[in-house]
Amino acid sequence: MSRAVRYPRLLPLVVVRSADWAGPVREAARQVLHETLDADSAVRVAPLLLRVGRRERGAFGTELLGRVLRGAPGEHVTLLFADHDRNVRRFAYRLAVDGGLLGPAELARAAVGDPDSVVQDVCATAALSALGGEEGAYEKDVYEEVLSALLSARNPRTRSAGVTGLRRAGRPERAEPYLTDGSGLVRACARYVVRQHGVDPADWYRRRCATADTPGATAGATPGPPPGAVIGLAECGDRADAELLRPLLTHPDARVRARAVAGLRTLDCVDPRRIRPLLDDPSAHVVREAVTALLPGAADLPSDWLAERTGPGHPRHVRLGAFRLLDASGGIAALRAAVALLEDQEVKLRTWAGQSVQRWHPSPDLWGGDCEEVGELLDRSRHLFSDYVLSRRKWEAGLRG
Repeated sequence: MSRAVRYPRLLPLVVVRSADWAGPVREAARQVLHETLDADSAVRVAPLLLRVGRRERGAFGTELLGRVLRGAPGEHVTLLFADHDRNVRRFAYRLAVDGGLLGPAELARAAVGDPDSVVQDVCATAALSALGGEEGAYEKDVYEEVLSALLSARNPRTRSAGVTGLRRAGRPERAEPYLTDGSGLVRACARYVVRQHGVDPADWYRRRCATADTPGATAGATPGPPPGAVIGLAECGDRADAELLRPLLTHPDARVRARAVAGLRTLDCVDPRRIRPLLDDPSAHVVREAVTALLPGAADLPSDWLAERTGPGHPRHVRLGAFRLLDASGGIAALRAAVALLEDQEVKLRTWAGQSVQRWHPSPDLWGGDCEEVGELLDRSRHLFSDYVLSRRKWEAGLRG
């Protein structure tokens, strides 16, 4: 172990041995590490120190790394911001925040630019905390740079931090456009902020959903409310607002139709007669929302109507949605549809069909006249079962194996 002092390339080995199971080896390695680790070498072995630090006896290296870097010039910490290991970046940004190495604008840019969600949260929170609640603590352009960066972030959590920061900065009116954001988290934060400004978000959404044109729409744009306003109304409105959402089920914009379905489901105002036609919608997003809304009452849907839509003449998303509803409804109709799809050209549909057959069990109301068909269907899917399981399924259906 003493040779590691003279040969710096052995330092990674010392790091590993500092968490060794053998006490004498571990203590000797820690002593060498304590004597030799400086700021430059700490930056080189930081990824290994943090990785070893996750071991049962590895906390010593992580603590030593923190002590060394806290006493080093700030550029040693900033070198770790570009490391490919996200754990290293998390460690470095926490050190930078604790040590005040970055200003609010730098923290905001880091929150927007780093792909790791933990780094984004740490930096966004620190940026807003550094600004404080009074604009006088920093120049006006610093406030604007921080808020503009956070509000433009692609990550919803970072964007929501920016929206919340508008209230602390005394600019709640700027939160209104984010009431229609694509993220539910951002919409919720925007509703909180505008309420502090005396705006009722439910009434704001109602006006947008009742209007004929999107506010600020450009020429040639599809008329109607923004999709975010549709689901936003459902998130903070009441069941009476379903009257505003139902006409939007036939809106020309697929995003609005999908949000209308999701909104009616949120309000618990799903009318299967209105939602059923959307199973044939050209938009896969709309069909997925319609299927989710219809699933609780799948057993009441006409099985022949669903089975017809699993055929090859329909678009892939329609076939998948119809089969999902058939599978949820159970009974012989589900088994019949699944067996028919076992050799389908669509891989996903074929896989779902096989899984559906394997978990199928006869329902208590299975008619005696259906037993013979059940036996035939199970025989056609014999390759999915062992002999014992197949005979068990037939026995459950009132057939002899």
